[in-house]
Amino acid sequence: MAHRAMPRKEGRKRVRITTMIRCAAILLLVACTACRKELYYHDDDHALTVKVYAVTSWKQEWERTHSYNWKESWLDEFRYTYDALRPDKATGIKATVYGDDGYSGELHLPAEGGKLPLREGKHAVLLYNNDTEYIVFDGLSASTSATATTRTLTRASLGTLHKGERTINQPDQLYAHYLEECTGEKTLEKVELPVTMHPLTYTYLIRYKFSKGLKYVALTRGALAGMAEKVYLNDGRTGSETATILFDCSQTDFGADVCMKCFGVPNYPGDHYTRADGTPVYYTLNLEVRLNNGKVLNYEFDVTDQVNAQPRGGVITVDGIEVDDEDGMAGSGGFDVTVDGWGDYMDIPLPLG
Repeated sequence: MAHRAMPRKEGRKRVRITTMIRCAAILLLVACTACRKELYYHDDDHALTVKVYAVTSWKQEWERTHSYNWKESWLDEFRYTYDALRPDKATGIKATVYGDDGYSGELHLPAEGGKLPLREGKHAVLLYNNDTEYIVFDGLSASTSATATTRTLTRASLGTLHKGERTINQPDQLYAHYLEECTGEKTLEKVELPVTMHPLTYTYLIRYKFSKGLKYVALTRGALAGMAEKVYLNDGRTGSETATILFDCSQTDFGADVCMKCFGVPNYPGDHYTRADGTPVYYTLNLEVRLNNGKVLNYEFDVTDQVNAQPRGGVITVDGIEVDDEDGMAGSGGFDVTVDGWGDYMDIPLPLG
């Protein structure tokens, strides 16, 4: 019996060895297949194809010099340094190409750039940052009609500063770059395309200086009327439509201030920094003050001269603001002033047809 069992055990060993060889062969086949897939995946990098890569740099400017050169004449009394107002780089980019043959393509790229969705032939290329929250884009079917605006924001206590103007949120930081013509050609090597992302939003440092009654002030917020409602992405010019921008302020030892973002003044060209036409435009600055006793005061200032001299960011200052003792001491001194109790903003999504 023992003698007859030996061949069966050796047979089982041969079966196991054969099975192991087959398993190893299968694993080797899978590994080779994976290698072939990996090579195929990267094959485009070595094939004769269109390989244009955007290599980005960021122009981190918060204002454009016009009548004032704030970089050279910055004042120590400002609560911020000039460079502290510079915007951060964006975290991502959307690249859209428009071909002469009607082709269009888009890709989302990292902040440092990447491969553009180009085919052979001539294209227009539009790049802008895609990490915004309040920006609303429109007209993206063509590079010449692409615009950006921001969402409607209402504040019941404001009333109307300029008749017919939409009240809006401050836009997020927006950058863009536009190439009117970029030709895609098949090559074996990568072609690097230097791209500078220019700001399309600008900052105004707005300063409200009190001469009396600041001790009675609990909360402040404001608005600036007459500003551009939208900007064109291809050249940075602003449309003729105007809007009122709403914002909250920070309390200071002189009163209040805010760093307000916007598209600049309306009907302004993308280059050369000169007024596009002679259309009269005026700008009104609002300040809403809630006192410690709960009373709300509103102030309005004509800042047309200051804004016209600084069409794309700068510093706006109004002074001589007073709160009378009669207003400051009226009512109960125990009134609990909170942000929640002083009237909410209402953010309204903007439908675009």
